[in-house]
Amino acid sequence: MLFLFTYFAKNLKKKETLTGGLDYAYPMKITVTGAAGFFGGNLVRALIREGHDVRAVVRKSTAGIEGLPVEVFRGNVCDMEDMSAAFADADVVFHCAAVVSIQGSLGGRVERVNVEGVQNVVRAALACGVKKYVHISSVHALDPAPHDAPIRETRQLCGDQSHHPAYARSKANGERAVLAGVAQGLDGCILNPSGMMGPYDFVPSPIGEALQQMRDGQIPALVNGGYNWVDVRDVVQSAIQAMTKGRAGERYLVTGRSTSVRELAEVAGQVTGRKPPIFTCPLWVAQLVAPVLVWLSKLFGVAPLFTPESLQVLGDNDDFDHSKAASELGHAPRPLIDTLTDTYAWMSEVD
Repeated sequence: MLFLFTYFAKNLKKKETLTGGLDYAYPMKITVTGAAGFFGGNLVRALIREGHDVRAVVRKSTAGIEGLPVEVFRGNVCDMEDMSAAFADADVVFHCAAVVSIQGSLGGRVERVNVEGVQNVVRAALACGVKKYVHISSVHALDPAPHDAPIRETRQLCGDQSHHPAYARSKANGERAVLAGVAQGLDGCILNPSGMMGPYDFVPSPIGEALQQMRDGQIPALVNGGYNWVDVRDVVQSAIQAMTKGRAGERYLVTGRSTSVRELAEVAGQVTGRKPPIFTCPLWVAQLVAPVLVWLSKLFGVAPLFTPESLQVLGDNDDFDHSKAASELGHAPRPLIDTLTDTYAWMSEVD
């Protein structure tokens, strides 16, 4: 009898009560949009390790999740029928798909994906009866002004003023679409990460590309600015906690530590053995040069070293208070050197 009791105790599906009092049997059926992207790929790997059934929504490339035991669903977040099919039978939806841009609206693509796409996703989640919705936004959705005060979850969203970059406006309007869905009964919460870095950055992201250039000695000079960086895996863990602990309609800043570009390059140099550039360009000088670099990049078909929008980020308020996420989701950013060590180790594996 003791043997039988032990056997069934080990093999019964676990249950967890999510916010709202609903019971879920493990493994849960989880749909992830943007699953092959930087954040999405890291999230999918973590969900698989926890034993969940994952439906990975991708539009084209599956490079970020190649070979993983997931159901690949090809769909477009701007297509309501695609999203309704992708969310069928899903217990939880993580919406990670987005267009990140430091070069304007990209002909309207930023708004289509980051705003209209979110509206579609929210409507589909409501129609399909999704039990939990976790929305991956960005700290850029929040107005950086006033610059002399820490940014917390209560900070107002960016408006449609032109001094807010297109990406920031789109992420703010995406959050407004989520909150409208919550008002209609969606059990959804929002996570706002700062600049994410880490392994499995296949595309790569702008910071991933910059780290590669630092390693390869391709950056002639640094810029006198800084930003708040966080390990993508720490954001992933907070997102997973949000499935069970994230409160409907709440926003959580999942950020790391503010770091100057100089410090980032020096820590990267400790890991790679490559000394950082000696010269640090004043931010105002870089801002004067940026429009010329953008013009030249278009002329020669290459990515600019920096843009007016990326420089605006390096000079903006980066004092983010993640104490709410730490308290409610257990958010715990790891040291920068640990992130860079693992990131460069992964880069060496895929080179």
